[in-house]
Amino acid sequence: MKCTDREMTRQEKRLQIRRRQRRKALGFLFLLICLIALIGFVIFYFVFRSHELTLNNPYDIGSQVYGVMETPAARSQRAEPFTQDLCVTAGDISFEDESLQYAEAGTIMDLSTHEVLFAQNVHERLYPASLTKIMTALIAIKYGNLDDVVTIDENALDIDPESSVCYLELGDQYTLKQLIYGLLISSGNDAANAIAWHVGGSVEGFVALMNQEAATLGATNSHFMNAHGLHDENHYTTPYDLYLIFNEAIKYNTFTDAISQKNYTVTYTAGDGEQYERTWFATNYYFTGEATAPQDVTIFGGKTGTTDEAGACLSLLSKDPYGNSYFSIIMKADTKDDLYIEMNDLLSIINKKQL
Repeated sequence: MKCTDREMTRQEKRLQIRRRQRRKALGFLFLLICLIALIGFVIFYFVFRSHELTLNNPYDIGSQVYGVMETPAARSQRAEPFTQDLCVTAGDISFEDESLQYAEAGTIMDLSTHEVLFAQNVHERLYPASLTKIMTALIAIKYGNLDDVVTIDENALDIDPESSVCYLELGDQYTLKQLIYGLLISSGNDAANAIAWHVGGSVEGFVALMNQEAATLGATNSHFMNAHGLHDENHYTTPYDLYLIFNEAIKYNTFTDAISQKNYTVTYTAGDGEQYERTWFATNYYFTGEATAPQDVTIFGGKTGTTDEAGACLSLLSKDPYGNSYFSIIMKADTKDDLYIEMNDLLSIINKKQL
């Protein structure tokens, strides 16, 4: 028994020695792993990370951010944000205690800073009446030849003579540019028809261009059925979509010049071959003297629209004393008098903004 006890004691000692050796080996291995990790971190921090840049604006993908030379060709292939130069709002925006009392929807935007100052129901689908002609003019300018001579035929005159017209007559000859002026100044529905047939080959062809352009501009809540805006249940847009369309149209001198005219005299050739003059007068109350803008606000121009279903509508381009431009629009006002009261309330925000 004593021998066995001594043998067992020797075995236990050997096991303890092995355990100590194993613990030392594991401890050494652990220290080695920690040392390797530490060396790796030091190399990463002082060798690789020292060459990284801190992005003040992580969405600004430019050559200064990455420290590389960018060629003009590469720069042209980089897509710019769609809304980079646009006023954007997802819904209503208040300004002090301002609100529309006699109209369904409206907005005023600072085109210089791309700031929406006030917005009410700007994404609501409404009938645009003759505000449609902003898109009509845009399509004519972009896709037509302004020097083309257009002969007025039955298609152009297929319109309610009691509606707003330029008094075009069968066989009259106007340039496309002259018809655009009649469209925007006198709000001629006959001019709209003449433009549609000449540029689009038909009303349907022209309307297809209108809807295509609306989609291109992001005016996805719009659908057009004609070039003049007389009522159709499937013909609608929104105040914000009209801003997108108007914002594109003012890039063209023909458009901005036309909407700025209080009256315009054209020389045309009548069906009898003789030349005559005709003067078109603006329908904008600010130009006719029936309405006065707030102090220090200059009305540069705009477009009116009125039908029973659409109510009274008005879009404007205005300027403050510093030359900054503003877009404003009122849709579906109860009456024309209410329309200009509401518009003046919006325009007064320009002065309040300066304070």
